[in-house]
Amino acid sequence: MEAVDEHSPYRPQLQHYSTKLGAPDVHSSVKLFSEILTGTDLQDIEAALNSVGTAPTPEVVHEVLKLSYKNPTSAIEFFRWVGGFQKPSPYAWNLMVDLLGKNGLFEPMWDAIRSMKEENVLSMATFASVFGSYCSDGRFDEAVMSFDVMDKYGIQQDVVAVNSLLSAICRVDNQTMKALEFFERMKSKISPDADSYAILLEGWEKEGNAAQAKITFSEMVKQIGWSRDDIPAYDAFLNTLVRASKAGEAVKFLKVMKDKDCLPGSKFFSHILDVLSKQNDYVHAVPLWDIMISSGLLPNLTMYNMMIGLLCSKNDSDNAFRLLDEMVLYGAFPESSTYNMIFRSLIKNQKVSEAGKFFREMIKNESPPTYFDCAAAISMLMHGDDPEMAIEIWDYMLKTNELPLDESANALLNGLCNMRRFSEIKRFAEDMLDREINIYESTMAKLKNAFYKEGRSARDKFDRLSKRWKSS
Repeated sequence: MEAVDEHSPYRPQLQHYSTKLGAPDVHSSVKLFSEILTGTDLQDIEAALNSVGTAPTPEVVHEVLKLSYKNPTSAIEFFRWVGGFQKPSPYAWNLMVDLLGKNGLFEPMWDAIRSMKEENVLSMATFASVFGSYCSDGRFDEAVMSFDVMDKYGIQQDVVAVNSLLSAICRVDNQTMKALEFFERMKSKISPDADSYAILLEGWEKEGNAAQAKITFSEMVKQIGWSRDDIPAYDAFLNTLVRASKAGEAVKFLKVMKDKDCLPGSKFFSHILDVLSKQNDYVHAVPLWDIMISSGLLPNLTMYNMMIGLLCSKNDSDNAFRLLDEMVLYGAFPESSTYNMIFRSLIKNQKVSEAGKFFREMIKNESPPTYFDCAAAISMLMHGDDPEMAIEIWDYMLKTNELPLDESANALLNGLCNMRRFSEIKRFAEDMLDREINIYESTMAKLKNAFYKEGRSARDKFDRLSKRWKSS
C-alpha cells in the first residue's frame, strides 16, 4: 500500500482510524471505512484508505457499500481500492451497480456491468437492479432496452426476467399501462406465468382500474386456469372491484372462486367487510358472509362486529342475535361494543320487550350499556309503556354509580310525568336532589305544568319540590 507522508495534514486522522481498527469486529471496521468515505476529501480518500494498513473482509465491503448510497463518488473510490488487492464478490458488484443506478450514474453503471461480464459474475439480480433504477428515474424505455440486451450479456430472457421488469414498472405510480404494453409485446415470445398476471393485477389494484383488472383476470384464468397458489392475484382483483364500488361483481366472482376451491383468505374478507360496513352495504355483505361461513373460514371479533353493525343498521335484530349467539362457537367472544350496537338498534327501533330482555343479558354478561344508551333506553321504555323496566335501568345506574346520571334522571322524570305518576315523580326527584343530580330547568317546567293541573294538593307538592331544587 502507498505510504502516507508523515507531514500530511490528515495524518492524525489516519492514525485515529488505524487505532480504531485494532478491534477485529465487523461493526467497527464498517464504521471506520464509512467515516473515511464521508469525512475525507475525494482526492485524499485513496491515501486515507491505504493508511488503514489492512484489507476489509468481503462482509465489511458489502456493509460499507450499503451505507454509501448518498456518496457515490466516494463509493467508487472505495470499490476501486478494494479491487487493488482482492476480487470483489458478485454481491459487491451488484451493490455497486445498484448504487450507481440509484444515483442516476448510468454510464458508470454499464461500465460496471461490462466488467462483471468479463469477470463472469453477472446474474439476473444485476438486471433486476438496472430495471428498478431506470424505472424509478422514469426512464421506462431504457429499462425495456436493458431487457432487450440481456441475452448479449449472457443472461436469459425468461419469464423471471419479464416479471422482474413488470414489477419494476408497476412499483412506479400510475404506470401499469406501460407494464401492460411490455407484457403484450413479450407474451407471444415468453409465456407468462401466474406471477406475471399477479403483478399486473396488483398494479391495477393500486390504480383502482377495475375495467383493466377484469380484462387481465379473465385472460389469466383462461391461459393458466385456477390454482390456490394464485390467491394473491385473486385478492388483488377482488380488492380492485370493491374499491371501485363494484361489490356486487366481487360477490359474483367469489361464488365462482368457491366452486373452484380458490377462495381468498380471511384477510381479504376482513377488508371487504370493512369497506361494505363503511358503505352501509347490507345487500352485498350478507351473501359475502354466507360464502365465508359456508367455506369454513372463521371470522374474528372485528368481522363479527362489522357484520352485526350492518344487521343492526337495517333493523335485522333476529340475525344480529343469531350472530351474537354463534360467535362464541367460532372462538370470537363479544365485547361491550358488540352488545351496545345491538342494544342501540333495539332502542332506535322501539323494540320495547326485546330491549328490556337484552339489557338484563348485558348485565349478566358484564357488558353494561353506556350512560348515553341508558338514557335513551329509559326514554324509549317510558314512551313504550314499560316504566318498570325503565326504573330497573335507573336503579342499576344508581347501584353501579354509572356516571353521569343527569340525562337518564331527566328522561325518567319526563317519562313519569307523561304517565302522570306524580307520587313516583316526587320520590325520585327528591332522591335525585339528595344525590346532587342536576334536574334540568326544562324538566321542572314540564313538571310544574303537570302538577298544577292536578289541583291544590299537587301544586303544593311541586312548590315544595321546586323550592328545594332552587336552593340546590
